[in-house]
Amino acid sequence: MARKSENISSGLGGLAKSGEIRQRIFFVIFALIIFRLGSFITLPGIDPSIMKIIFDQQRGSILDMFNMFSGGSLSRMSIFALGVMPYISAAIIMQMMTHISAPLIQLRKEGERGRKKITKYTRNFTVLLATLQSFGVANALQNQNTSTTTLVLDPGVNFLLISVITLVTGTMFLVWLGEQITERGIGNGISIIIFAG
Repeated sequence: MARKSENISSGLGGLAKSGEIRQRIFFVIFALIIFRLGSFITLPGIDPSIMKIIFDQQRGSILDMFNMFSGGSLSRMSIFALGVMPYISAAIIMQMMTHISAPLIQLRKEGERGRKKITKYTRNFTVLLATLQSFGVANALQNQNTSTTTLVLDPGVNFLLISVITLVTGTMFLVWLGEQITERGIGNGISIIIFAG
């Protein structure tokens, strides 16, 4: 009789774990749906039809490879056009710096507290890199305007400002979403977002 009740309780524990795994999988699917929907929201002030023509002319170039990593967001010039690449770059640079810079070496040795500070520095560095990259992208988009094509509908400082804010926010949202997938889902969230792209 005792053995029978043990089997029943272990079976119920398996169901509870199964329910938790199911919840985690549904969370990942929900997060990926949000990522894919966001990749179709075009940057304000861009003519999407002209953007498609420009990308069709660039097939097979390095721009096409960056577009692949962003899940097609770059070719649509969506709010997620930068993807998580600024975060990846910041994380790699910070990882290297934790072996070179004395203050970061000390932080690395502090355990969990140090890791949290390094993560905070990585996020701040991501904002800086995303700002520089988004400014470059917005400036390049403005330079695509010619007498025959108008990619940017209203070029100028307003377009630059709105584009930089939108692209940086999109990148930081994806970083946050990746962290949520890591905590509440299954696996490394940033890797899953890159794979989904």
